[in-house]
Amino acid sequence: MSSDVDTLMEMGFPRNRAEKALFKTQYKGVQLAMDWLFAHNDDPDIDDPFELPKGHVLGKPVESDDTSEEKAEEKDKTGTDEGESSLPVTGQGEAAVAKSLKCDDCGKLLKSQEAAELHAARSGHANFSETTEELKPLSEEEKKKQLELLQERLKQKRLQKEEKERQEQIARERMRRERGKEMLTAKQKLQELEMKKLMEQRRREKEEEKLARQRVREQIEKDKRDRAVKFGKSSQQSNAAPAASSPPPSAAPVATVSQPQEKKDYNQTRIQIRLTNGQALTHAFGAKEPLSAVRLYIQLNRTDESGDFTLMTSFPRRLFTNAEMDAPLDSLGLVPSAVLIVTKSQ
Repeated sequence: MSSDVDTLMEMGFPRNRAEKALFKTQYKGVQLAMDWLFAHNDDPDIDDPFELPKGHVLGKPVESDDTSEEKAEEKDKTGTDEGESSLPVTGQGEAAVAKSLKCDDCGKLLKSQEAAELHAARSGHANFSETTEELKPLSEEEKKKQLELLQERLKQKRLQKEEKERQEQIARERMRRERGKEMLTAKQKLQELEMKKLMEQRRREKEEEKLARQRVREQIEKDKRDRAVKFGKSSQQSNAAPAASSPPPSAAPVATVSQPQEKKDYNQTRIQIRLTNGQALTHAFGAKEPLSAVRLYIQLNRTDESGDFTLMTSFPRRLFTNAEMDAPLDSLGLVPSAVLIVTKSQ
């Protein structure tokens, strides 16, 4: 059967496919092998390596035991071999030899039982009969047409596959761009949210600073009023003193006792903070707030280099320790106003 393999290879089929098709069709001709190849062209295992089963010889069909038993049973029932009873008898009393099978539905001639089964699977036809008509082998022109048909089918399938891959690539690219847009939109929204939070925080700080300044101004006005009231009483007392009668000359002069000045109770302090780069921050704090509040304010608003730092006063020079961070500002002598200097930690 090497000639059949060569014929199929000349028509463009690979050797592996040609040998497999001839084996599957029991080496009953090129036409049947081509029909099998056309029917199984899309099988996933069509190009798997083909190896002859043990005991089989290339080009020699081997009947299975089941086929032999079926033929024996058929012969016992009819008294003749399979196919003899359905054939017409010649004038000499001999049965004609069946040379092909004919599809009664479409009239197509088929070379063997396997070809009929293949035709039935492909077309759905179910009515077949034996005939003495001989199935002519393909001519060179027919082989050429069959080859062109096969090449056209393969070309169409390849084009369909390429088109499918192109569509899948377009879909993947579209999905990638959509995901990129979604990520960019999410990033922009996050940045806008962070910007809003920062602006809100700055607005609150400005509002707090404005209120602190207002409280300081009110406190200053209150101090002015208190001093005015105090000085007014003192001037009235000094004016009333000359009108009083002077003591007799013999009387000893009365010593003037000075009244201790009242200690002012401040609830706010205004602290100026000098950074390491020479810039200054000014903010009002509660007199009872701890020194750590001033340190936190510096960390949030400093414009110089970052890093750990310590606080000290300019004059008299005093360096505050970590243990004093929880002490109130009034107990540290930073009320009603003070200047703190930021220095790098050693």
